[in-house]
Amino acid sequence: MKEWTREERYKKLSDYSDNYLDELAKRVAQSPFRQNYHIQPNTGLLNDPNGFTYFDGKWHLFYQWFPMGAVHGLKHWFHLTSTDLVQWNEEGVALLPDTEYDSHGVYSGSGFVKDGQLHIMYTGNVRTEKWERVPNQIVARMEEDGSFTKFLPPAIAGNPAGYTDHFRDPKVWEQHGIYYAVIGAQRSDETGTILLYRSVDAVEWELMGEVDAGLPDFGYMWECPDLFEIDGKTVLLFSPQGIEPEGDRYHNIFQTGYVIADDFRLDELKLAHDGFRELDAGFDFYATQTAESPDGRRILTAWMGLPDVAYPTDSEDWAHCLTLPRELSVKEGKLIQQPVRELVALRKEKSVSEAGLLAGEKRIERNGGNCYELQLDLAFPTSDKHAPVTLDLCADAANDKRFRITLDPSTNKITIDRSRCGIPFAQSYGTTRTLAVGQMDTVKLQIFVDTSSIEIFVNDGEGTFTSRVFPQAGENGLSLVAGSTVDYSLALWELA
Repeated sequence: MKEWTREERYKKLSDYSDNYLDELAKRVAQSPFRQNYHIQPNTGLLNDPNGFTYFDGKWHLFYQWFPMGAVHGLKHWFHLTSTDLVQWNEEGVALLPDTEYDSHGVYSGSGFVKDGQLHIMYTGNVRTEKWERVPNQIVARMEEDGSFTKFLPPAIAGNPAGYTDHFRDPKVWEQHGIYYAVIGAQRSDETGTILLYRSVDAVEWELMGEVDAGLPDFGYMWECPDLFEIDGKTVLLFSPQGIEPEGDRYHNIFQTGYVIADDFRLDELKLAHDGFRELDAGFDFYATQTAESPDGRRILTAWMGLPDVAYPTDSEDWAHCLTLPRELSVKEGKLIQQPVRELVALRKEKSVSEAGLLAGEKRIERNGGNCYELQLDLAFPTSDKHAPVTLDLCADAANDKRFRITLDPSTNKITIDRSRCGIPFAQSYGTTRTLAVGQMDTVKLQIFVDTSSIEIFVNDGEGTFTSRVFPQAGENGLSLVAGSTVDYSLALWELA
C-alpha cells in the first residue's frame, strides 16, 4: 500500500490535472466494494458529514474529503443536495483550503439559514512552519451560483485561553434571534469538553463558557458536538476520544454518544442527566450531525467509519461512506433511531415473504448480491426461553464465511460477529459487538445490507449496529437457525 509523505498529503487539488483525476475515478469505480445506495466519494477519503441543512426546498449535505487517496490529507468540503433524503445530486467541491486561515484543511462545521441565505461555520486548519496547529472558526455564505464567500478574518481566531489547539467542529443554531454554537475542545489538562458561544449577527461571537455535562474527566477530546431539543428534552450528542472499554461498551477506537436532560438553561450551561449512552453498538459509526426537517423531524447522519483504522479499500484509493439518514426520537430516556420513512422508495419487489414456526436451520433463497432490506420478527415461546437464534448474512455456500447476528433471550443480548466475514480488518479492536435490550420475548430487526455495509435497527430503533463489511464473490447467502422452536416472520426487498 502506498506510503504518503506529508508533502503529498498537503498538495492542492489544483496541482493535479483533470486527466489524472478522471483516471483515478475510473480506477475507483472498478472496486467490487462500491456501495449502491449510500453516499460515498468518487475518489479518495470521505469522513465527517458537515453543513447538513434544509434550505430553499432542498437538503444540503457536505462531507469532509481528501480527493487523492484513502488517507487523511488536505481536506475539502464536497456538496450534495436532495429533495427526498434518498437520491442525492453531486454539486461538486464547495470549500477549498485556499486562504491563510484554512490553508491546511477545511475541517468540520455546520449549516444555518440567515437572511434568506445558507451560511456555514467551519474550522479552518492551519499549520505553522514548526507544524504547530492553529484552529480558526470561519463563517461563509453560499451565493446563488453555489459558490461560497468566506468572511475573513475568522469569527474566532485561534484557541481560547485554557484550551489546547484541539478546538473544532462548530454546530450552529438560532434561537429567539440569537445564534449559538457549540464547539468541541480540549482543556489544557488534556480532558475533553464543549464550549458554547453566542452571537447577534453570526459574525462577532462571544464565549459563554463550558457546557457542564457532568463528565469532568471523560476522554481527552470531544469532537462533533450537537445540541438540540427533541420531544421536550435537550440532547447533547458528541464523540469523545480516549474512553476505555467497559463491559459491552466503548470497544471502538473512538466513541459517539449522548446525554439527555430534562432542561437546559443557557444562563447556567448545565445538563443534568442519568449518564452517557453510546449511540450505536456497531463497529463503524462516528461524527454524527443532525438537521431539522420542514415537518419538524430531527434527522441524523454519521460517518460510517473511524479515524486511525485501516480499511480494505484503502489500497484502491478510496475509503468510507455515510450512514443512511435516521429519524430521532426520545423514548424512556433513550435516543431512538429509525431509518427515515423516505427510504421505502428504494424498495423494488418483495422477493421473500415467509412466516411460521421454525426449529433448526432455514436457508433463505434469493438471487442477487448484497443489496437488500430484510425485516425479521421473532417471538420466543416462554417454555423455550433460553435457546438462541442466529441469523447469518453475507454467507458463502458452506456457511464458513458469514456475518453472524446472535439473539440470546437468556441474557437479553444481541451480538454481531464479523470475524469470518469477507476480508478481515481492524481485528485488534475485536470482532464482536454486543447490545443489551430491554426484553426478548419478541424481537424485531430491520436490516439494510449494501455491497460493503450492514445497518441493523433493533426493535424500531431501540438500538442500532452500524458496520462496514467486505464480502467477496459468492458471499451473499442468508440463513436463519433456531436452537428451539420460535415463531418467525421474514420479509426481504431487493433495493434500487
